[in-house]
Amino acid sequence: MADLAGAVTYGELDNGRHPNVGALIVKSEKGGKRQICSGTLLQSNVFLTASHCTSDLPEDNEVWVSFDEDVDPVNAETKLYSGHAVTNPEYSHRQSDTGDIAVVLLDESVKNIKPAELPTENLFNEMAEKGKMKDATFTAAGYGVQEPVNQPGGPIFPYDGLKRMSVSEFNALNATWLRLSQNNAAGNSGTCFGDSGGPNFLGAGSGATNIIAGVTVTGDSMCKATNATYRLDTPSARTFLGKYVILP
Repeated sequence: MADLAGAVTYGELDNGRHPNVGALIVKSEKGGKRQICSGTLLQSNVFLTASHCTSDLPEDNEVWVSFDEDVDPVNAETKLYSGHAVTNPEYSHRQSDTGDIAVVLLDESVKNIKPAELPTENLFNEMAEKGKMKDATFTAAGYGVQEPVNQPGGPIFPYDGLKRMSVSEFNALNATWLRLSQNNAAGNSGTCFGDSGGPNFLGAGSGATNIIAGVTVTGDSMCKATNATYRLDTPSARTFLGKYVILP
């Protein structure tokens, strides 16, 4: 199985285009805080991310979320919202349906940020039946490392804590996964380490929407080929999310 995926590669600075996309921050081993994943505001006090980001948290599940464009967890100027993570009880490492989505229930409502939207049930099956998936594009947004830079000792993945966005074309669809091309040679960009749980919005450019098609979960180890996202229009995803938000 490919490595867990993360940030935005071959993309550009978000520059405020996705204010509802935030960074997931946890306690560090030395008692401070560190950013590990990304996610999206679904409701004023509900933040969506991935279960593999939350499943190994301490028992109290205490986390923080920031929607700043430049996130530095140890900088007092970074706005942090405290909350507690809820890992999907169906989360597993099986291939067919990992259940790899989680939520953070925030201690206070986030004001002045419009939450993202969820897709209707089986939206992408319906689009595929009508032949509308093959030309579909998607916009990822998140924080974390960028594309690898080759060094004498091997590649490094630069990190600066800035929110970025990228655009990918449709690759494949199955019962659980929406796979997106991030082949830069074909004009695509994508995700890499540090941004798991981040959104992949339906559409790009003038056709961009506020609808999250899938949550970034996994991809190839060098972040150059495919972004595998967990679909949010499936019955299993909706069963979990329906406990915390109103479903479309």
